[in-house]
Amino acid sequence: MQQADKFPNQTVDERLSQSTTTALSRHKRIGRWVLAATIIGSSIAFIDSTVINVALPALQADLNATVFQVQWIVEIYVLFMAALILVGGATGDQFGRRFIYALGITLFAASSLWCGFARDVSHLLWARAVQGIGGALLVPGSLAIIGAYFKDEERGKAIGTWSAFSALTTALGPVLGGWLVENVSWRWVFFFNIPLCVVVVFILYWRVPESRDETATGGLDWLGALLATVGLGGITYGLIEAGFYGFDHPLVILGLVGGAMALVAFGYVEAKSPSPMVPLQLFHSRTFTGANILTFTLYAGLGGLLFFMPFNFIQVQGYSATATGAAFLPFVLIIFLLSRWAGGLADRYGFRGPLIVGTLLAAVGFALFALPGVGGSYWTTFFPGIAVLGVSMAISAPPLAAAALGSVEKRYSGTASGINNAVSRVAGLLAIAILGLFVLGSFNRHLDRDLAELPISPEVQTMLDQERVKLAGAEIPPEVNGELRLQLEQAIDQAFVAGFRMAMLAGAGLCLLSALAAALLIETKDHIAVTKAEDTSLHL
Repeated sequence: MQQADKFPNQTVDERLSQSTTTALSRHKRIGRWVLAATIIGSSIAFIDSTVINVALPALQADLNATVFQVQWIVEIYVLFMAALILVGGATGDQFGRRFIYALGITLFAASSLWCGFARDVSHLLWARAVQGIGGALLVPGSLAIIGAYFKDEERGKAIGTWSAFSALTTALGPVLGGWLVENVSWRWVFFFNIPLCVVVVFILYWRVPESRDETATGGLDWLGALLATVGLGGITYGLIEAGFYGFDHPLVILGLVGGAMALVAFGYVEAKSPSPMVPLQLFHSRTFTGANILTFTLYAGLGGLLFFMPFNFIQVQGYSATATGAAFLPFVLIIFLLSRWAGGLADRYGFRGPLIVGTLLAAVGFALFALPGVGGSYWTTFFPGIAVLGVSMAISAPPLAAAALGSVEKRYSGTASGINNAVSRVAGLLAIAILGLFVLGSFNRHLDRDLAELPISPEVQTMLDQERVKLAGAEIPPEVNGELRLQLEQAIDQAFVAGFRMAMLAGAGLCLLSALAAALLIETKDHIAVTKAEDTSLHL
């Protein structure tokens, strides 16, 4: 009545139109805060996974850490994130996505403070483990909050924006970390997280609405969570330790076999549980299944590239660490500039087309990485592959995330995000372990062939054999000088390049499998909408 007195000449339709306009304006305004909270929060976890590498030399000297301890400072974070990320997605759906996201941010801030004040390596390792738990809660939560708030026609562009800014902030991490280590202290690499975490929590409870699976009536699937943690943790542990002990070591076998058995048991429990952490009916959707197969193959190739490329740049091509970091900037900038546009393509045309085009381009990019030898200008050797791969990931990543979320009911968005994130991380870990074996085998074959043609003594041969596990970092005995030393350096470099080429061609093959999965399994946008409507009606 008050509204009618205030605007006496307005018709009912005009008032409804005005109310609708106001609601849309509020939706867009809150949407911007949702994106801000999710971008900043997830970027904290992404930055931490890259910036720590810059701080390792100073950290090692200050804490008197061994090489094995330094390795675990990086990998214990990945271990806990990969093992618990499914739990993070499921708990968000069950207890509230905003609440679990805020809990992850809070854990991350507290553990960052612990890392910064760590007095020895053992304290730092425990703190990094807690950071991994916090990251497992916040990473799937960011996409789940986006998926729950934005409508289907808006979600692709929103995820594209999230991908673009997350990629940009992740790229700036090593630059910022290097400056802090050089001018302040390695401890500030961790302290820097804390004000960002405070800002995110403030935005969350000021502007971001809560969402959860309102139909959930049972408790959290704790047995499934335990088996998923043991399974992924065991496999991850086995793959990490295989790098030190080999795949025939009892601890490695125990981790891999135990992890695999736990995952089999996990599947059985999920099929029988009344409130499963991973509802197996999600995989009844061809698009959801295809999105995760595509995620695995695409990110396996990318994981292999990101692991082996720095060795190529620094140990073979002679780049500095700074130049190596800068070499990847075009990749990140292209993703930043094109991701929002690519997300809009998915909104307009569906997921299948962009995913097929993007993964085929990725195959071309990996093939380009297999062409360079030793030496040559960056712009004519590696830049073409980096540019093509950047375009391919900009086209592929937003529709891929949108397909994983958009092919399931909204109430499962946290679970779907957790599954998709877990798949991408496990893919990278498996790729590094498996491709490493192929690279080492190729390296040894080519090095044996070249060494057979060189006049080296049995003593030098024995010393070189002990260095093979370092690949391109193999050290030549100091007593070898002159032309023979130069020939040995060239043989080692060429042997590594041969192995690197094999890894890149394997990446190209994986991307072709990704394109095939997209063509055969990713459904059209209209078909997904009909399927989701039918699934929803079954629950009414």
